[in-house]
Amino acid sequence: MDLLERYFNGTIFWGNAVWDYVIALGIFIGLLIVFKIFELIILSRLRNWADKTKTILDDYLVKIIEDIPGIFYGYIALYVALQPLIVPLIIVKITNALLIILIFYWGTRAASELIEYLLHRAALKKGQSPEKTSSYFAITLVIKIVLWSVGLLLILSNLGVDITALVASLGIGGIAIALALQNILSDLFSSFSIYFDKPFEIGDYVVVGAHSGTVKKIGLKTTRIQALQGEEIVISNHELTSTRIQNFKKMKKRRIVFGFGVVYGTTPTKLKKIPKIIKTIVKDVAKCTIDRVHFKEFGDFSLNFEVVYFINSREYADYMDAQQKMNLAIIKEFEKEDIEMAFPTQTIYLNKES
Repeated sequence: MDLLERYFNGTIFWGNAVWDYVIALGIFIGLLIVFKIFELIILSRLRNWADKTKTILDDYLVKIIEDIPGIFYGYIALYVALQPLIVPLIIVKITNALLIILIFYWGTRAASELIEYLLHRAALKKGQSPEKTSSYFAITLVIKIVLWSVGLLLILSNLGVDITALVASLGIGGIAIALALQNILSDLFSSFSIYFDKPFEIGDYVVVGAHSGTVKKIGLKTTRIQALQGEEIVISNHELTSTRIQNFKKMKKRRIVFGFGVVYGTTPTKLKKIPKIIKTIVKDVAKCTIDRVHFKEFGDFSLNFEVVYFINSREYADYMDAQQKMNLAIIKEFEKEDIEMAFPTQTIYLNKES
């Protein structure tokens, strides 16, 4: 027994006794067992618990932990096992550097995936399809670039690299690039504004200045609108965010104003009947509510009436169907009441000289 003890404690290899290597090996194997228990039992229970909750965030967090590869746990066990041993300084530096790189790599990757998941969920809640939204990809790309840049700088800083000069040079370079790409960046950030503020979405019918049509694609630099005539209108995102936009998709109901005229020979009794006739006609049309009907003015060749009503639909086709039904009903009722619609006329008086 004494001989064995003298061997383990007295025999030295590379500055460490055999017993120190045995302890290190025991720590390494013990941690591997602990990590394996964590994977097989604790992580499994966390998964079952996450499956029972209503929120999906905990499912995603558990998935991020499950995606950590076994090599990461193995290296952590190896790093801890080496601590009791006396090892060359170069080995210490290499193991410390690898540990820092692994921790920041998986931490940055997990943060990037989590933010991408949260943006994806936010887009779905707003009724968007992230796979078809260019701004979504741009935002996730920018966030990933920022996260990995910060992660790289933290790694270099923890490895003893002076990053002050590097950050300063990056700042100067960033300013130069921003000035060179000013117009492109303006459109890019305008696309972010459209993504977050939602002045319009794909499928909305909008009017922008002299142009109108249905939004077909919101890109990083431009937005494409299909006009009613069929052609495609391409407008820069910066222009869209700096001008007035009429979005008919947001409209809950339409306010319609139209007019008509009857001939000057129409009697006052018939003129008094016209508002009642119009109100009855509008009332019988689905989704329509009358606002007012008035004998508006004496025109050049007609007695003019003005009608205002609301239709509880944003669809242009519904409005045209309702208006057509009203127009036909007006003609029919006016024929019954012997009320004559006016049309442009001109009376010429001739004075015959004798």
